[in-house]
Amino acid sequence: MSQLALVIDLNVCVGCHACVTSCKEWNTSGWAGPMADLRPYDVDPTGTFFNRVQTYEVGEFPRTETVHFPKSCLHCEDPPCVPVCPTGASYKREDNGVVLVDYDKCIGCKYCSWSCPYGARELDGREKVMKKCTLCIDRITDETIPESERKPACVLACPTSARLFGDVHDPQSEVSIAIREQGGYQLMPEWGTKPANHYLPRRKTRITIHADELDRVDNPLLEELDAAVSEGASIDDVAF
Repeated sequence: MSQLALVIDLNVCVGCHACVTSCKEWNTSGWAGPMADLRPYDVDPTGTFFNRVQTYEVGEFPRTETVHFPKSCLHCEDPPCVPVCPTGASYKREDNGVVLVDYDKCIGCKYCSWSCPYGARELDGREKVMKKCTLCIDRITDETIPESERKPACVLACPTSARLFGDVHDPQSEVSIAIREQGGYQLMPEWGTKPANHYLPRRKTRITIHADELDRVDNPLLEELDAAVSEGASIDDVAF
């Protein structure tokens, strides 16, 4: 059996969210939609997303790095969300290994989300059914479009080619070669779910920072700021 999956290169992901918006655009009007947006422009926007990019800062000042970490359903080879579903709504396709949800059978009980160690499933606020990444199954299996375009929307939209797509069971596929040659790894393999999606690790880079580089001695605002504050003005008066 083939196992379709994504391989994400953390070295070149820039956190632009093109994958998030393209996923939303394609799927909300496609087979897996609609995808609810509740208060999209409010102070606490919520909605249904199949793909999210989480951003972290790692290290200690001044040696810090920003890491952009895309995350979606990992299409596990042994998905815990499938056996716990009381209605059989969650299932894994035998031909390509993609994990899907049959909305007609889903009752929104959330058992699948509780069993998923990756937090990859969301309850659609309007449809009241569980939704998740489908790897754009309606696109990748559509023989009416060119083969080069039979890829998930997020893969086609990524400007840095940080997302690869293919069969991880095929040793000669692009994704298998990338995993093998670049040390691709699974997310939390200790859970025993055998996630199909992999990540390519960030390469370690050496950063040399001299102490004098941390002081902005060449900042022309320093003299103006000192003069203004000595005359009774606030820092806001000077900065703005």
